[in-house]
Amino acid sequence: MAGEQLQVLNALDLAKTQWYHFTAIIIAGMGFFTDAYDLFCISLVTKLLGRIYYHVDGAKKPGTLPPNVSAAVNGVALCGTLAGQLFFGWLGDKLGRKKVYGLTLMLMVICSIASGLSFGSNPRSVMATLCFFRFWLGFGIGGDYPLSATIMSEYANKKTRGAFIAAVFAMQGFGILAGGIFAIILSSAFKTVFEAPPYEVDALRSTVPQADYLWRIIVMVGALPAALTYYWRMKMPETARYTALVAKNAKQAASDMSKVLQMDIEAEPQKIEQIEKEKSAFGLFTKEFAKRHGLHLLGTTSTWFLLDIAFYSQNLFQKDIFSAIGWIPPAQTMNAIEEVFRIARAQTLIALCSTVPGYWFTVAFIDKMGRFAIQLMGFFFMTVFMFALAIPYDHWSHPDNRIGFVIMYSLTFFFANFGPNATTFVVPAEIFPARLRSTCHGISAASGKLGAIIGAFGFLYLAQNKDKSKADAGYPAGIGMKNSLIVLGVINALGFFFTFLVPESKGKSLEEMSGENEDIEPQGEAELSSSTDHRTVPLA
Repeated sequence: MAGEQLQVLNALDLAKTQWYHFTAIIIAGMGFFTDAYDLFCISLVTKLLGRIYYHVDGAKKPGTLPPNVSAAVNGVALCGTLAGQLFFGWLGDKLGRKKVYGLTLMLMVICSIASGLSFGSNPRSVMATLCFFRFWLGFGIGGDYPLSATIMSEYANKKTRGAFIAAVFAMQGFGILAGGIFAIILSSAFKTVFEAPPYEVDALRSTVPQADYLWRIIVMVGALPAALTYYWRMKMPETARYTALVAKNAKQAASDMSKVLQMDIEAEPQKIEQIEKEKSAFGLFTKEFAKRHGLHLLGTTSTWFLLDIAFYSQNLFQKDIFSAIGWIPPAQTMNAIEEVFRIARAQTLIALCSTVPGYWFTVAFIDKMGRFAIQLMGFFFMTVFMFALAIPYDHWSHPDNRIGFVIMYSLTFFFANFGPNATTFVVPAEIFPARLRSTCHGISAASGKLGAIIGAFGFLYLAQNKDKSKADAGYPAGIGMKNSLIVLGVINALGFFFTFLVPESKGKSLEEMSGENEDIEPQGEAELSSSTDHRTVPLA
């Protein structure tokens, strides 16, 4: 039998859903709102950057970012995010969740503002400045992943913990939506005030000088929601699980949670002393960790890695979809600000119809269906729809069948969000010991970002036409779109099978999942402890 749980942790597990839960969701969720805004807003303005800084006199089409510059501008934040997830994940277990939480937010605020500033006015200096600050912006965003997930999991009750963590992650959808809506409003205002002809009528006058302010404002506004939540983040007490199980301060944990839960909680310092005496306080790079959680960590890292390859590859067909259904006409038929407006409108509609609903379906069903079932279902349908797009690709590429392609595409990413895109974020925050929880979540998330880099950029090259003369300017020949979609289908199928390494945590306490209850029980009782709490595949 598992050892008796600390009263303060038991009180959190059994607490009814109350106001402090929603406060925690908003405070942690606003970080993710900002993360999504900052990561995705760059795709709204890359075309504009090409027009402003890479215009070629006499060219039939507007200027575009060269492939290497485009990859740097779009990808540098993902590289920063990967590094930040590893560093701040580790730091969150060393210094505490709260101390590091404020640091990541300040980094995001400063770098969001600095991203819109430039040292110099020539293309090289502007892009260098943008890339430098977007790397450090990504570094701050990276820290938000393990810290927000860990804080929410450690504050939540066990009955609705999955929904609370998923709700924090679902704020990403609103961040993407807000970025699109703000860009629509701002570009509409600029379009009204600064009239300009289409590029094909007058190439120079189609990009008004004031357009240089448009992209800077869009990028810099990402600092606002992060700055507004800084005060509330600093007022949040450290999580009781960190204070009691890692910092070993039972009195402080009981005092903090007594105020939060508005009830008297006994400190129980004798139990904390018992934990300190335990010899099984294993580290990350130990045989004991590998024995208890090695397969779990392999499951969380591999599924997040595979999911993000598929999820971030959506950039491959967005341009085809948008142009096919008339959302974005040819670039030369628009002026610079009109193009920003059209791109923002298209991305907002995709977020509204596919991204946001998928996230909130997960929030609604995760504590009823369980994490395992939702993740398995998501990977299954992503595999089915990806193969359904790939095998008859020639059929879908016919203009008459493009609407069907859009529907299949939307369903693929609906089941990514009502599936592994949410559950891969939730599960690592629930199944590892408190002293390693933030680190392991950071490792899992960094693995996902590595997949994102492969999905966003590896497939950009891979999906090019087999005939080099038909490939996009500056890119070598690839394996073609059809073969790329088949590869993505196989990747989703692998995600389905690696899900079997991930344990079900629905309705269980964090200590039950991580085995920390066993670490505080009498030695004789520990030998009788059942291993069934850590089974990999749920039986029901």
